Amino acid sequence: MKRVNFAEFGGPDVLRLVDAEEPHAGPGQVRVAVRAAGVNPHDWRVREGQFQQVHPIELPTGIGLDAAGVVDEVGEGVEGVAAGDHVFGEGSDTYAEFAVLSAWARMPEGLTFEEAAGYPSVVETALRIISQVGVRPGQTLLASGASGGVGSAVLQLARERGITVIGTAGAANLDYLRGLGALATTYGEGWVERVRQLGRVDAALDLAGSGVIRELVELTGDPHKVVSIADLSAPDHGVRFSGVAGSMPDALVEAVDLISRGKLHIPVEKTYPLADASAAHIDSQAGHTRGRRVIVV
Repeated sequence: MKRVNFAEFGGPDVLRLVDAEEPHAGPGQVRVAVRAAGVNPHDWRVREGQFQQVHPIELPTGIGLDAAGVVDEVGEGVEGVAAGDHVFGEGSDTYAEFAVLSAWARMPEGLTFEEAAGYPSVVETALRIISQVGVRPGQTLLASGASGGVGSAVLQLARERGITVIGTAGAANLDYLRGLGALATTYGEGWVERVRQLGRVDAALDLAGSGVIRELVELTGDPHKVVSIADLSAPDHGVRFSGVAGSMPDALVEAVDLISRGKLHIPVEKTYPLADASAAHIDSQAGHTRGRRVIVV
C-alpha cells in the first residue's frame, strides 16, 4: 500500500509517499480502507519533532491521526461494527491507503468521507479545552484564532452550552465567525481594545499560537482562565498548555449527535491527494484556514 512517511524531522519536504506493509487490526481496533484523512497542526508539529521530549517516536514513521473510511478488518473483541461500515475516528498513520483506528463511530447520514475526516481531533480538542478553561453558561469566552477547525468546533459547542463567544480572525473570515454565532473582530494592532468593546471576557482560548498569551491573561485577569493548544511557552505565563487528549469515543458520540441534529458543521476548505501531503502541511502552517484541510485517498 501507499503511505506518507518521514525519515527525519524537518519541514514539509521531508514527507515522502512510499510503499509500506499494510497494518492489521489488533484487539479492540478496526482497520479501514482510508477515503480521507484530516490534516491537524499536531501532524506538522510531530513532523518537526516538537514533541520528542514528551512523546518520543522512532523514525522512519507514518503520520496522521484522523480518518474516515470503509471498515475491512475487525479486531478481536470488537462488537457493533462490521466490514463495509462507513466510519470516522482516530488512529495512527492515517495518511495512507489503509489505517488502523482505535476509536471510531459510524458516519452520520449525509456526511461525505472528506467532511467526516475533519471532525475527530478538533471536536475532542474543543470539548476538552472548553471544559478545562472553566467557562460556564451565561459567560463570555474569547477564542483567539477562531476560524480553523478547532475554532469552528469551539464556537458551535460553546453556543450549544449557552456561552457567548468572541472570536478573532482575519478580516476575510469575520462573516464566517458571525455565521457560527460569534461576535467577531480582527486580530492585529489594537485587537485587545476591539475585544473589550465587544464585552467582558471571562475566559480565553489561544488556538493559533500567535504570541497573544500575555494579552489573553490581561483580558481575563487570571492566567488560570486561559488555555492554549498552540503556544508551547504558555506555562511561562502561568497558562495551561493543553496537549493531552481526553476521551475520543465520548467526543465522537457527541459529534455524531450534534451533526445529526444540524448543530455542528465544519466545512472542508481544501482537499489534497495523498501525494501532496507536503502542500497540505504548508497551507496548514500558514494558518488563515476556514474550517478543515483534508487529504483524499
